[in-house]
Amino acid sequence: MPSPHPTLLAPSVLAGDHACLAPALETAVSASVQWLHLDIMDGHFVPNLSFGPQTVAALRKRDDSLYFDTHLMLANPDQHIEAFIKAGSNNVTVHVEPKYDVAGTLRHIRELGAHRGIALNPGTPAKAVRPYLHEVELVLVMTVWPGFGGQSFIEDTLEKMRQLDRWRAEDSLAFRLEVDGGIDLATAPRCRACGVDTLVAGTAFFKASDPAAFRRAIEAPLIEPGQAASRPGS
Repeated sequence: MPSPHPTLLAPSVLAGDHACLAPALETAVSASVQWLHLDIMDGHFVPNLSFGPQTVAALRKRDDSLYFDTHLMLANPDQHIEAFIKAGSNNVTVHVEPKYDVAGTLRHIRELGAHRGIALNPGTPAKAVRPYLHEVELVLVMTVWPGFGGQSFIEDTLEKMRQLDRWRAEDSLAFRLEVDGGIDLATAPRCRACGVDTLVAGTAFFKASDPAAFRRAIEAPLIEPGQAASRPGS
């Protein structure tokens, strides 16, 4: 069913040039995006390393208007949330899979003044996050296995999106439903049809010939089955 939120693209800065991430941020700003997605990896929970709160703080100094959507792919996220919030993160998303106090960590994120997100990997059932749906502003469905960009979209995750969207409607909740991994102009509409309203794109956005046009296409109203596209002047 339609999301209660407007659709947003959140470019993943991880797909930018790691020798200098500032141009990636500037590309996002030039494309008039509202959110920037920041993937934080520890080499333990996921098989890769990215960057830490110092980089987030440096990017925040370059722009104070973007909403920093920070995704902690960490084995011990509870030990790092304060540093990332102080660095300028507006939302901090933690994974449900590691062994730590998930509920307590979500409460602490809110106490520190940020929005809370809960994420689940492709192999994790939707029911794993259901106990936390009343406590978050965002639910992130990974549509590839986290760790590396440029992977192909995992089809089985579509039903998980539908289930989370059903629970959101049944319980009158207002969390954003986000997807990350293999998102492009072909997969984005399919996710949106399942209730998704926030789409993370890295490679597809930064390699687009016109990133602003890519954003507009991702965020454009969906054409329902049987509904003809409106003609100019109609």
